Amino acid sequence: MKSKKTKATDNVTTDTVGVTSGSVPNEYFVLCLYIAGLSPRSTLAVERIQRICDRYLVGRYELTVIDLFVYPEMARQAQIIVAPTLIKQSPSPKRLFIGDLSDEKKIFLGLNIIV
Repeated sequence: MKSKKTKATDNVTTDTVGVTSGSVPNEYFVLCLYIAGLSPRSTLAVERIQRICDRYLVGRYELTVIDLFVYPEMARQAQIIVAPTLIKQSPSPKRLFIGDLSDEKKIFLGLNIIV
């Protein structure tokens, strides 16, 4: 399992990871996590979604982390009013998860991950 990290700009990060298992076979997940700086809730949200993706969506996800302090215009475009917020853009349907992502059952259900 090989991981490739690319830093798009200062506080916008995209991780693309290479091939294997997870929830529904062959579905590719596009996720966007909006955070507010390095607050404890934002840090926890990043750690939790990264752990879930690395364990259950190996090779089938793209995770973009956007710091709203650095890119407030992106919050306006995405209509984000609370951080942290995770948006599952693909596969359909689009889902929003608000908070530090501590309720893994809701995350699994929303991402259609079968544990």
